[in-house]
This record gives sequence, C-alpha cells and structure tokens, in this order.
Amino acid sequence: MLYATLVLTGTSLASQLLGFLYRILLSRLIGAEIMGLYQLIMPVYSVVMSITAVGLTVAMSNLSSEYHALGNRLAIAQVLRRCLAAFLILFSLVAAVTALLYDPISVYLLGDARTQLGLLLLLPCILLTGVENLHKHFFYGTGNIRPPAAVELCEQLIRTGAVLGLLVVFLPQNPERTVGLIVLGMICCEVFSAAVLFLLARRQLNRAGGLPGTPLRPRALDRRIAAIALPIGMTALLGNLMGSANAVLIPQRLVAAGAQVSEAMSAFGVLCGMTIPMLYLPTAFIGALGLVLVPKLAESTALGRSGQVQRRVDRSMLATSVLILPCMAILVVLGPMIGVYLFREPTVGEYILPLSVGVLCSCYQSVLSGALNGVGRQSAAARNSILCGVVQLGCTFFLMGLPGVGLRGYVAGFVASAVLGMLLNWLQVRKATGLRLQIFQWCTAPALSAVLMALVVNLLFHVLLDAGLDGRWAVAACIAFGAVLYLAALQAQGVHLRRLFRLHG
Repeated sequence: MLYATLVLTGTSLASQLLGFLYRILLSRLIGAEIMGLYQLIMPVYSVVMSITAVGLTVAMSNLSSEYHALGNRLAIAQVLRRCLAAFLILFSLVAAVTALLYDPISVYLLGDARTQLGLLLLLPCILLTGVENLHKHFFYGTGNIRPPAAVELCEQLIRTGAVLGLLVVFLPQNPERTVGLIVLGMICCEVFSAAVLFLLARRQLNRAGGLPGTPLRPRALDRRIAAIALPIGMTALLGNLMGSANAVLIPQRLVAAGAQVSEAMSAFGVLCGMTIPMLYLPTAFIGALGLVLVPKLAESTALGRSGQVQRRVDRSMLATSVLILPCMAILVVLGPMIGVYLFREPTVGEYILPLSVGVLCSCYQSVLSGALNGVGRQSAAARNSILCGVVQLGCTFFLMGLPGVGLRGYVAGFVASAVLGMLLNWLQVRKATGLRLQIFQWCTAPALSAVLMALVVNLLFHVLLDAGLDGRWAVAACIAFGAVLYLAALQAQGVHLRRLFRLHG
C-alpha cells in the first residue's frame, strides 16, 4: 500500500503541477470571463460521467481487488468486460439525449448559449474518458499502478500542449469557439490515454497464463456490479447535479445581488478557476491515497482482517493531517501573493482563510468516504454526500442573492458542507470499523505545528519584504523554512513520521 500510494502521489503531484501551470497559462490566454464559460460546461461533464462511469469504476476497482486476492483472474476479465459493456450502453443513451437537447441545455440550464459548441464536443471526450477510467481501475484493483500512473502524466503533458497549442494558433476567436478549442484539446489527450490503457490491459490479461480461476455466472456478476455501482453512481449523479446547479447559480445569484453579468462571470472564474484550484493543488496525496485505500480495504474486508482495516484507516487519517494541515496554513499566509504572481489577478486571495478550512475538511471527508466504500458501506457514503450537496446548494441559493453577501454565501456553504460531510462520514466509519478517534495524533499535534509555522512564516515573510527581497524569493524561502519548522514541531510533540511509512500494515 505504501509503494502504490507513493508512486501515485508522485504522479498525481506532478500531474497537478502540470495542470496548475496549464491553468495559469490558460487563464492568461483566455481571461476570467471565458474561464467562467469553460467552468459552466464542466458540470455537464461531471453529470454525464456520474451517470455512465463513476459507479462502474468503483465496482471495477473493488471487485478486481477482491478476485485478485482470491487468485481468480478469469473473474477479473469478466468484470472488466461487463463494466465496459454497461458503460457503452449508458453512454449511448445519455449522449443521444444530450445531442438532441443541447440547445435548451445550454440556454435554459447553463444560462449561456455560448456553451453550445463546447457541450457537443464534450461527448466524445466523455466516451474516451470512461473507457480510460475503467481500465485505470482495473490496474488499481490488481495492484499494478505503474501503467496508469505513467499514462496520467503523459496525458497531462499532451492536454497542456494540445489545448494551449490550439489556442495559440487559432486565437482570437469568439468565446464559444474558444471554449470549443479547449475541449478539442482535451479530446486529443483522451484518445492517447484510452488507447494506451486498453492495449496495456489486454496485454496483461493475455499474459495471465490462461486466466486461471472459476468463471462467474453473468447474472450474479451483474448483481454484484450493480450493488456497488448503483449507490455510488446515484450519489455521484445527485452530487454533480447539485454541483452543476451550484455552478450555474453562482453567477446568476451574483447578478440578482446587483452585479453586472460580465462582472459576475469574472468573479465566478476567479473563485472556481483560480482560488479553489490553487488550494486543492497540495491535495494530490488524497486522490492517490483514495485510489489505493479503497481496493486495499476491500481486500482486507474480503479476507476478514478487521485489525488491518483499522490500521489502514488510522494511518490514512494521520497522513492526511500531517500533509494537508501545513499546506493550508502556508497558503493562508502566502496564497494571496502566490495568486498575484501566478494568475496576475489581485482578487485570488479573497476568502482564502475560510476556503482553506473547507478544503481541509473536504480532504478528511474524501478519505473517510473512501474508507466507507472500501468496507462495503457505499450507501452511507452516498447519503452523506447528498446531504452535504443540499447544504451547499441551499447556501448558494439563499445567501448569495442577499445584498452585500455575494460570494461570501458560497464560501459559507462550502465550509459548512465540508464540515458536515467530515463528521457524518467519521460517525459511519467508527460504526463500521470500531476505530477510535485519535484526537492528539490526527488533530492537535499537526494543527498546533501548522499554526506555529504559519505565525512564524507570516512574520518572516514581511521581514524579508521589508528588507527588499523580491516577493518570489521571499515566498520560496518562507516555504522552505516553514517546512523545517513544522517537522521539528511535530517531532517535539512525539508525532514520528515513520508511522506514515508503515501504511502497508
């Protein structure tokens, strides 16, 4: 588990850094308003993926991990074929509806007719992404994480080159065509990823020595896939529908509060296209941990190793605290300056303190949700996720339209929903695994160390600026000094990092 987590963390971090650089260059090429238009169509991508692929990918990961532990390779091949067939059927239905109704979807649901071209081009992108993700989770479930890790990194490089290259060659264009060019670049990278992972998966299956194992009855296998995929897929669908409604409502409620349309779209682009992605940049570890944790917990559960389940969840929570808390503390202090240098946008640092709290809690929520999925409590994770989405949507609708509230209403909902999700998921994990809350190890020691680091770094940063040091060098020096101080403070409180390197236990 440690090796896989470290490999995926490294790959995910490199991919996120490339993606962050891509987002910086993209924002400079197209501006905040077109970035807002691009953000409007992405919820459609998420909704269609949740209907067609999200639940199936988790089923692929869980079942392939279980059958891999039992030595039944033939069953793994069956699971992959059935999941691919189910995805293609679901995608065909959803794509037909979207292609027929793209005009009313763009005008009445998204609220901007300029999203039509991007909406249509999303369909082939989603088809390729679904095929890619199912094969990725085949590799994750069988413990072979190097192929998807390498492909993910190459995919980000190709996406960056394709999208930025198309924009450099064909700009200036009207906003609709500009969004279409971005999606076209995304299609280019998905063609590569889907094709390579498909070929690598076939190669691994053909090497499996005749696929040893006992074949599964198709109906029984379909029921097992459905039992995992349906609650997760429905949760993802409802969550993404609420997220889509949230994304559409943000500029509309800002207009209702008195802002101009272009001003509202720009504010939306800065918040969702710059500030929040900057805060999520250090969370690469969380995504990697989730990809490894879910199949490993499914394997431990299938083998009846309850103590191993508890240890893995405990160390995952400790790792989340130790790694994410200092990153959020650093970004609260240095984030506004970093945002100005990266995006050339002075408002990137607004609301960064409450948003960082929301991001931290959402990381805990994500890890605990993965734990619930790994131990077979998908329904509990689903209920909690839906409830959090309702809270966020309610805050956006009711608070943002109030005069003088504006984006603060969205921020309040973001924090409230993340805190609620963290608490609800923890209660379910405790019930399912019997794990006790390690308040000092998970919370107190890392939080005190992070607060100490933030206070000292804040003072040091202003001293360096007053001494005439360039802001970029001041930021780099503060990050380096802060990391050393944080590790020393952790060590002084008895939190030894070698616990993080026993994730295999």
